[in-house]
Amino acid sequence: MRYYPESLLKLLTELQKLPGIGPKTAQRLAFHLLREPAEDVRRLGDAIARIHDTITHCEICGAITDVAQNPCYICVSPQRDRTQLCLVQRPDDIAIFEKTGAFNGVYHVLGGLLSALNNVRPEDLRVIELHERLEAGGIEEIIFALNPSVEGSATVTFVTRELRPYSLKLTQVAYGIPLGSDLDYVDEMTLSRALEGRNVLA
Repeated sequence: MRYYPESLLKLLTELQKLPGIGPKTAQRLAFHLLREPAEDVRRLGDAIARIHDTITHCEICGAITDVAQNPCYICVSPQRDRTQLCLVQRPDDIAIFEKTGAFNGVYHVLGGLLSALNNVRPEDLRVIELHERLEAGGIEEIIFALNPSVEGSATVTFVTRELRPYSLKLTQVAYGIPLGSDLDYVDEMTLSRALEGRNVLA
């Protein structure tokens, strides 16, 4: 690609660092940006440049939120059922469940799944924060909504042991979701039914 200007080569290199973006997709995106009005591209660049200054993690649940809205809108909403706490792996999993409209409780982001391969240890998960929320009282049910994988199962087992001191109903979303799949690729209707038909763990 020596026939490309240095600045375009740099853009192509940076675009390929994004997940799912290979050389051909990076090239299509780069040339699309070149065809767009300069002002539109500047707005995009500004939004990207400011993302770490304007977005943070909710101090309660660990979701993504604006710096000016912390705790997040879900954690402060008086309409949410605070007796139900849904455990998810990542902040973006919350958006997946919110799209279904089937869950009106609150969330807790664990921040990962136990994995020797990826070097994710128990102390890397947001379990201390989970204990703090439970000790504050009001939570009656924990819903595990983790990916149906070996790592997900290991994490459910570990967290279940951590929850033994509390009097809680423990449930897990029903998996009409294929084993080993990622929640990102599950349609909203399937996910909604998985919530409704969740299994009791304890």
